[in-house]
Amino acid sequence: MKVLGVVNSFDDDRGDGFVLSDAGETFYFHCVSISDGSRHVDDGERICARRSVGHRGRDEVVALERLH
Repeated sequence: MKVLGVVNSFDDDRGDGFVLSDAGETFYFHCVSISDGSRHVDDGERICARRSVGHRGRDEVVALERLH
């Protein structure tokens, strides 16, 4: 499922963060999910993400694209 939203927070040291969707839901993501291969996104950056259920049974982002 595709989700539009913004990066709510990103921790450079851990390489992970959270996306706040336009619908008000929060999803976890790891930097390996950033589709352009970078290892950083800025807080407040607008994104389009594909989400699924992760290995711990919670929703998480599996692909994140920057919107320009």
